[in-house]
Amino acid sequence: MTASPTPPAAPRRVALMITCLADMFYPEVGERIVGLLRRLGVEVTLPAGQTCCGLPLFNSGYHAEAAAVARRTVAVFRDADAVVVPSGSCAWMVKHEYPGLLRGTPEAPAEAHDAERLAERTWEFSQFLVRALERTEFESAVEGPLAYHDSCHLLRGLHEGESPRVLLRHLKGAAAVPLPGSDECCGFGGSFSVRLPEVSTAILDKKLANLEASGARCLVACDAGCLMQIRGGLLRRNSPLRALHLAEVLEYPQEGHR
Repeated sequence: MTASPTPPAAPRRVALMITCLADMFYPEVGERIVGLLRRLGVEVTLPAGQTCCGLPLFNSGYHAEAAAVARRTVAVFRDADAVVVPSGSCAWMVKHEYPGLLRGTPEAPAEAHDAERLAERTWEFSQFLVRALERTEFESAVEGPLAYHDSCHLLRGLHEGESPRVLLRHLKGAAAVPLPGSDECCGFGGSFSVRLPEVSTAILDKKLANLEASGARCLVACDAGCLMQIRGGLLRRNSPLRALHLAEVLEYPQEGHR
């Protein structure tokens, strides 16, 4: 009988791709991720020189410009054992669009090969915890029932809806409650919310109504764009509800409570 191959060891040294929105608006998310991964024994670096992943350019049809951004990002993260991204949309861009963008450049196939290697080593944050580190037991940093919102790129692009829910189901000190329409867009859609604000607002209003009806005190998401959209809507409603990144609700279990 042929022995089963030994699965590769989980990366113990990762680079954090902080993303534009997290860097500019939610630096606390990056800080929480760094602290949490270090508590789990993972060495975390933040490579200098990283910029936007190029998704706004790509979605607007500027593929040559997006390829230039991809080329720079691939170079910045070339030596990383693994890359962790706190945003499903940016992780999707790296994993699904970089190889194709760089396959048509004058430097191909070398650049396309490097892009494929980066894609293989890139993880969205919740996926890295559950699928790479196989860690699902955490304590809650917030009180009350939590509801999870599926960001479009994470769910439909990376086909990931389970890892965040596994973490929330196992979260000690908080209860996960179902969110009606959890898989429906929040209305952000990058520049979509700027080009079609009325449509964006209508989509958001439905999301917020569902959130209020869920009984949750906090909405959890894995994408800064969704958080910006939903937080803005809650603020305009003077709502007591909160919208937090998954990293903000996870606490490493204290000694003796693992």
